Amino acid sequence: MGLTKETNANEIIKHVKTGDTLMVGGFGLIGSPLTLIDALANHDAENLTIISNNVGEVGEGLGMVLRQGKIKKAIGSYFTSNREAVQFYNEGKLDIELLPQGTMAEAIRAGGAGIGGFYTKTAVGTELAAGKEVKVINGEKHLFEKSLKADVALIRALKADKKGNLVYYKTARNFNPNMATAAKFVIVEVDEIVEEGEISPEAIVTPHLYVDAIVKSEMILTKEGVVKHGQ
Repeated sequence: MGLTKETNANEIIKHVKTGDTLMVGGFGLIGSPLTLIDALANHDAENLTIISNNVGEVGEGLGMVLRQGKIKKAIGSYFTSNREAVQFYNEGKLDIELLPQGTMAEAIRAGGAGIGGFYTKTAVGTELAAGKEVKVINGEKHLFEKSLKADVALIRALKADKKGNLVYYKTARNFNPNMATAAKFVIVEVDEIVEEGEISPEAIVTPHLYVDAIVKSEMILTKEGVVKHGQ
């Protein structure tokens, strides 16, 4: 990891290269790094593998990047919120790996912990088990799931200090903190950046050692959709 610093989204997104695997936080548009995703949409990297709960909504969030044809594969749990993801899959334009939501969260956590994989009863006997190892543990069948890692993680937090310690708002803790541990380079988008020491140590969820760059959020989610601050 390099030195953490506040930076510009369009500059730091250049760490994403064609062919990279990205973890992107959030559920739909909630808790998603919308400013960083906007920068990704304006970046020339393509042929990307995206690990995220879903690929945004139609034309918004990761849905923009999908519509541009930059995503070759999506690994996630809930793709039907963006009907274009289903359309792209049916047309052979997008490869999808579907994981139960808890399994995906654990696979990311395992990746960050240096664990190669784990056994779970979830999805045993379903189509999601096709091609995967099944082992009987304590008389019950368990499915082996590999851990997940990424080249770059784009995550969302509520606040960071200038060193990179993070706190989150409510459900933004669902995937973002684990993703911060499971990527080679971590970029966080936040609403507020404060001086070192202004965040109580007891409130810190992601320590600064996991964070490489901090970007101030420029996008907000409204009832009408995603808009830039001040519009």
